[in-house]
Amino acid sequence: MDTLLSMKAFCGVVERESFAAAARSLGISTAMASKHVMHLERRLGTRLLNRTSRHVSLTEPGALYFERCRQMLEDLEEVEASVAKVSASPRGLLKVTAPVWLANPSFVAVLADYQARFPEVRLDIDLSGRIVNLVEEGIDLALRVARTLGDTLVVRPIGTVPFQWVGAPAYFDREGRPQRPTDLESHRMLMYSLFPAASEELKAFTGCARLVSVLQSSNETLLHLAALQGMGVALLPTWLVAQDVAAGHLEVVLAASQRLDVTLCGVYPSRRYLSSKVRTFLDFLCADPRLR
Repeated sequence: MDTLLSMKAFCGVVERESFAAAARSLGISTAMASKHVMHLERRLGTRLLNRTSRHVSLTEPGALYFERCRQMLEDLEEVEASVAKVSASPRGLLKVTAPVWLANPSFVAVLADYQARFPEVRLDIDLSGRIVNLVEEGIDLALRVARTLGDTLVVRPIGTVPFQWVGAPAYFDREGRPQRPTDLESHRMLMYSLFPAASEELKAFTGCARLVSVLQSSNETLLHLAALQGMGVALLPTWLVAQDVAAGHLEVVLAASQRLDVTLCGVYPSRRYLSSKVRTFLDFLCADPRLR
């Protein structure tokens, strides 16, 4: 039996969650699609799929095999297109991990425009904020602002993200508006866990000897909501708070002296052939003025 066709059948079943749908896409019968998957299972000596009358799900070995198999098929498609001097049309599932604060209207608008331009690409965006192993977890691309991203990864700058100190007007009416960075020492701080109030980097940035953190979290959305409630002052990306600032729900302080500009980067494993879906997505992000 053709192992390559078996791999295509297996990936089709997983992506469409149906033997029948996968069979139709390959122009074969449902029974033949099932035989192709069983051929792989016999070849590998392990069950790849759990099957019921209404549902198909991956086993643990199946999930690992699917990610490798999917990448191999995409790489093969890229190589064939390159040899034929034809640009492969981006398609399939694009898995991206990104910071929580990218859940904002500007970034969603960029995603919508990309998907409209490349309708055969399906987006899976993980905004958990956790540190991931791109290869082991089958992630195609990470969007990161970390200063150290690993020597084994390919890093492409996308744009600059400004971070500013913000708080609710009612909070500043009550506690006073800081006029200089050192005034932050007398304020209630809402701090990002990876940039804590006690860090030497933050002390050097603000010139403050001590900052009082009343709330610390790894989730920027929580800090944003806490700032809206008047709990204190937070250093947040302008992309996340722009609408609230424009509406007067939040106020920017120390804008001139304390804006922190960080670079958003696209990070991906070093591969001989970069899939067209990753390449076009990165190109799209880099060219979009909303991400400047």
